[in-house]
Amino acid sequence: MAAMELPERESMEFDVVIVGAGPAGLSAAIRLKQLAAARGEDISVVVLEKGSEVGAHILSGAVIDPIALDRLLPDWRSEKDVPLKTPVTEDRFLLLGPAGSLRLPNFAMPKLMDNHGNYVVSLGNVCRWLAAKAEALGVEIYPGFAASEVLYDEAGAVIGVATGDMGIGRDGQPKDGYARGMALLGKYTLIAEGVRGSLAKQLISKYDLSAGREPAKFGIGLKELWVVDPAKHKPGLVQHSFGWPLDLSTGGGSFLYHLEDNQIVVGFVVHLNYKNPWLSPFEEFQRFKTHPAIRDIFEGAKRVSYGARAITEGGWQSVPKLTFPGGALIGCSAGFVNVPRIKGSHNAMLSGMLAAEKIADALATGRAHDEVHEIEAEWRGGDIGRDLYKVRNVKPLWSRLGTVAGVALGGLDMWTNELFGFSLFGTMSHGKADHASLAPAATMPKIAYPKPDGKISFDRLSSVFLSNTNHEEDQPIHLKVKDLSLQRTDELGTYGGPSNRYCPAGVYEWVEKNGEPTFVINAQNCVHCKTCDIKDPNQNITWTTPEGSGGPNYPNM
Repeated sequence: MAAMELPERESMEFDVVIVGAGPAGLSAAIRLKQLAAARGEDISVVVLEKGSEVGAHILSGAVIDPIALDRLLPDWRSEKDVPLKTPVTEDRFLLLGPAGSLRLPNFAMPKLMDNHGNYVVSLGNVCRWLAAKAEALGVEIYPGFAASEVLYDEAGAVIGVATGDMGIGRDGQPKDGYARGMALLGKYTLIAEGVRGSLAKQLISKYDLSAGREPAKFGIGLKELWVVDPAKHKPGLVQHSFGWPLDLSTGGGSFLYHLEDNQIVVGFVVHLNYKNPWLSPFEEFQRFKTHPAIRDIFEGAKRVSYGARAITEGGWQSVPKLTFPGGALIGCSAGFVNVPRIKGSHNAMLSGMLAAEKIADALATGRAHDEVHEIEAEWRGGDIGRDLYKVRNVKPLWSRLGTVAGVALGGLDMWTNELFGFSLFGTMSHGKADHASLAPAATMPKIAYPKPDGKISFDRLSSVFLSNTNHEEDQPIHLKVKDLSLQRTDELGTYGGPSNRYCPAGVYEWVEKNGEPTFVINAQNCVHCKTCDIKDPNQNITWTTPEGSGGPNYPNM
């Protein structure tokens, strides 16, 4: 394609272009239209979504704090068919050992860990509902179109995005039916791609938005949806655990939430600063479900869906500068997850609303393509900042001191922040980036994982099948390896090929061909979790958007 003359893109112009129909992007779109209506103005808004439909690529626990929803749509509780149907009725916290468990007393948990007043939801269904609200206000939403390129003016300001070309073969040449991508031009562009978005990554680098911040930190979250025996179902029960099967130096834990209709979501999070390259987050998740305190609930139950997604964990210290000429980062593109609460949707929505309010003000005064500094200036002093500031040391303490001491001191730190407004530890640093945390394979113990039983525990491929993942096979591989020789000598030679284990979808394999190890990329399996882009020890793999609506199709996640 590089050698051929590309046809000119067709273009469409809007006041605001939003990339990503998740909680942040949809909240921003709705708020823009609300403000326009209140002022008797017209603000044209378009939302691009790479999933086949809104919600298709949304994966989250999820227990949602309604603080943002109450502000965005104050009357939502009185509406019919609202997807927030299950209020939290009970909190449980468990410390797991290899054979037993210890329930931690609720009274000892910091107040902010209390989930009463929150709702157990499918975040994908919440986004579908928000999309309908947005469209009713006049927002244009285009699912199945991945924004693959940022567009700039001569001064270097963002003026919009372009969708990927369609109909390109694996060899990079156009096929029959080739179509050039569309340019979506806006006075302002909001990037709401979610964790480790490809455009956000480019913008952070181009404008040096992480200058003066701690390195971004991440986890990988794996999730399954089950239908269980009604006798074992307790609507509104929220259970979190940490400990086994992870060792006490590896951060992570589980969630188990009881939805409506005898549905339970079970998930497992592994912090991506783990050291042992032989560790497999997927296998740890499968092993977790076999624990005596957990297994019984899944006996005789049916697993109906599976997915995986990276999670931002850097919090207060790692959030990059949000604004750049012509736009802003919002939601998990910036990283607003509260790690101990395992919640980020409320902050994502609040960030979208804040950006919408400041951009609406800018548009009202005739501004365009400049930097809306007001977004960056205000978030830390508002609800998002207050939420993240109280828990800023939980992740660093866990990383430095391990699960027992780190969690205990993290809890103490949350208490002092909650009661007295200060921390005994100040504001701690995160240290090195997650990709730099792996130890050489020869220095770490191998981990023998049990074979899946096909009832409680499963293999990767049968799991990916449940994610409804699909990509057009004859297209360029969207996972770009910069240097294959480095992959062979270092990723395999030094670290034992951890890509085969950190990927939760069986995308990467090392196979022998003609007596040589060969790196195989099964891009068709990719569930867009972005873990490879984060954890590869040499930052040698770059995740890019595939053609069209490729990826998972989560029905109720």
